[in-house]
Amino acid sequence: MTEQNKNQLKGLTKDEVRVLQEKFGKNRLVPEKKENFFLKIIQVLKEPMFLLLIAAAIIYFLLGEPRDGTIMLVFVVGIISIDVIQEWKTDKTLNALKNLSAPHITVIRDGIECTINSEDLVPGDLMMIAEGVKLPADGKVIKANDLCIDESSLTGEAEGVWKCIDDSGNKDYWKKDHCYAGTLVTQGTGVILIEKIGAETEYGKIGINVAEAPDRPTPMEKQTRKLVKVCAAIAAVLFLLVCIITYFNLPDHQLKERLIESILSGITLAMAMIPEEFPVILTVFLSMGAWRLAKKNSLVRRLPSVETLGAVSVLCVDKTGTITMNKMRVRECWAISNNIKETNKIMGMACEVDAYDPMEHAMLDYCEENNIAKEELFKGELISEYSFTNERKMMGHVWKLNGEVVIASKGSPEKILTLCNLDKNEKKIIESKIFNMSSQGLRVIGIGKMILKDEKDIPETLEECSLEFLGLVGLQDPPRENVKNDIASCVRAGIRVVMITGDNGITASAIAKQVGIPHSSVIITGDELNTMTDDELQERIKDVSIFSRVMPEHKMRIVKAFKENGDVVAMTGDGVNDAPALKYADIGIAMGKRGSEVSREAADLILLDDNFSTIVDTIKDGRRIYDNIRKAIGYVFTIHIPIAFASLLAPMLNIRPSMLLLLPVHVVLLELIIDPTCSIVLERQPAESDIMERKPRNPKESILTTSVLVKSIIQGMILFVASFASYYLYLKANPEQAEVARSIGLAIIMLSNVLLVQVNSSESEFAYKSLINLKKDHVMWAVGIGTLIGLGVILYTPIAEFLSLAPLNLNQIFRVVVTSVAAVMWYEIVKLFKKIRKGRIK
Repeated sequence: MTEQNKNQLKGLTKDEVRVLQEKFGKNRLVPEKKENFFLKIIQVLKEPMFLLLIAAAIIYFLLGEPRDGTIMLVFVVGIISIDVIQEWKTDKTLNALKNLSAPHITVIRDGIECTINSEDLVPGDLMMIAEGVKLPADGKVIKANDLCIDESSLTGEAEGVWKCIDDSGNKDYWKKDHCYAGTLVTQGTGVILIEKIGAETEYGKIGINVAEAPDRPTPMEKQTRKLVKVCAAIAAVLFLLVCIITYFNLPDHQLKERLIESILSGITLAMAMIPEEFPVILTVFLSMGAWRLAKKNSLVRRLPSVETLGAVSVLCVDKTGTITMNKMRVRECWAISNNIKETNKIMGMACEVDAYDPMEHAMLDYCEENNIAKEELFKGELISEYSFTNERKMMGHVWKLNGEVVIASKGSPEKILTLCNLDKNEKKIIESKIFNMSSQGLRVIGIGKMILKDEKDIPETLEECSLEFLGLVGLQDPPRENVKNDIASCVRAGIRVVMITGDNGITASAIAKQVGIPHSSVIITGDELNTMTDDELQERIKDVSIFSRVMPEHKMRIVKAFKENGDVVAMTGDGVNDAPALKYADIGIAMGKRGSEVSREAADLILLDDNFSTIVDTIKDGRRIYDNIRKAIGYVFTIHIPIAFASLLAPMLNIRPSMLLLLPVHVVLLELIIDPTCSIVLERQPAESDIMERKPRNPKESILTTSVLVKSIIQGMILFVASFASYYLYLKANPEQAEVARSIGLAIIMLSNVLLVQVNSSESEFAYKSLINLKKDHVMWAVGIGTLIGLGVILYTPIAEFLSLAPLNLNQIFRVVVTSVAAVMWYEIVKLFKKIRKGRIK
């Protein structure tokens, strides 16, 4: 390496980076589009609810009631503000998540290695790359160690390109001493001096004019939109019906007033019938759920996957680093000739000089512990090497040492043995030792060597070598501390944990037994998979949870087989070749620490800590989010029923429009309470105590199930009877006090709303327990207390007159409280009976 290149390895300084970022901007292929704030407001105004609100305000002005029209418009602005602020918070959350999930790259700045977002790269940066990294910029190779790059995304050539430091003799457009954005490191390591970023890269030139594909609605979004459309159609029919009935109920009014009053009554009902909160619930719950998951080291890259999490029934995991600690240690070294020192030395010589593989780190550490320093291991001249591949499952280094050529090789014992000349007795001893070490949960590596007199005799491939078998090395990657409890939790939750590993089957089985994976004694190997048809595999996987010695393409077959059996599959992966399986799984989970950039791009979730416990917590939180979405949708139906039926029944009972329980302005007032309740309070509800003791939900099941709908209708009807009967009976007895009657009915609905959230926060726990769980939740208390204060303000301040309401006396308040408690808390008795029934079943 030249003196100039050595100096370059110090990288840029912070000041230089700041100047270059100001000059060249961010490393983005396409400049980010900023959404117009006013366009967001227009999008909100296009919703049917707001069109109805504006229509109602216009009608009030036409009636000569500017006060009511102004109040209506103020409320419209209030609701629009809530929606826009909520959307702004959601966008802010999503942008934060986007920044978290942005591709990262290691660079040298101020002489120190550091990891940055790829967007923050600047020309002049020193970028360090390794296997699995997708390059984010163009640059010149200044250091390369067995560096091979797949440039097919640019050139269309499938064969990997081996990179070098100097390619001045090459006249081709694509240089071997340069690397390009969008290409993939398939082998080795390197240091790249960045020359071009963003749209200036070769990849950027191709992609600058490619428009981004439009977002497609998820199944849940389709369900909710369909539900809103159905409700809107019903509302339109009832709107006409109420308008006609009201018109004929007002024979003493002039034509203009009859028409306007009739339309106002119809609008009140239509507003009550359209559950426009559904899309808001979906967006808020998924985005906030993703944000909460990110705080727990689980980064959601695609929001719909939050919904799918609750339905996972099979969890396919790698052994190394997920179930185990990914901290390899040599636990046993065995030499067939009892020459341990030679075996250890050849083992070390077979490792990379700049080792980055955890297993090689463990071997070199073991050599150091046994007084074999790196200087002794690597004092010879490295002539060439035989690279490790998934097919080969072994590797070798060719050293010139003390006038001899030494081939040091290590790899799968089964593969190493095929290159050794051994008699039956020696093979039997070795195989017995392999079994013994594997049974202890050790990863077994075979060690072999070959001595040559001349460089001319070096075989072209490792498979052509005739090795002397030296011995075995047993490495152990111990299980993570809490993984046994986590797997037990999965079993209780009806989730099958399946181990898919490239390791020896006996080793995998030993680890599986340690951590409590069911069916751990039954194993399918990669070789067996090759002989199976898809139908045979579908049948076999029903009682097999260990797959060993698998190739990356086998993983996709396994995932496909589980999916064909009707399971919802979550799949973990970290390598480049895991990307297809991650993409094919219902939930692809990439490792954030050791995972390649390609696997992270293909995944739906990224584990920032590579911990199995985080997967279990993520599934639990996914179930909580889905539960809360369902609760929120049920709540919306419940609270809309008394509003809708009050508007529908009033014309049939000959109640004049001016004396209705709810005028349009009151429906808007209730919307100001419903929106934050369903999109903020219910989203924050903690998971129910039995959430990980239930079976996974059926992914084909509608979010609005029959049981949820029936419960919502019953709760809504009881609330309607309680509020409307209280209002109607008082109105009948005191026809001149319509404002008081309206205040009683409205107060019951508002107070019941506060109680309804606590009652519906859990299907199994009583409301007081839910309240205790959220006793430190300031937002929940703010919304609840804010609703009560708001009720007091609209009843006992001059605002009451503007809203056609009247203050209530102590006796009336007492009746409102008792009625509200009775209208909602009856469901606690249902919970009690459910608990008693479950107790009897047990």
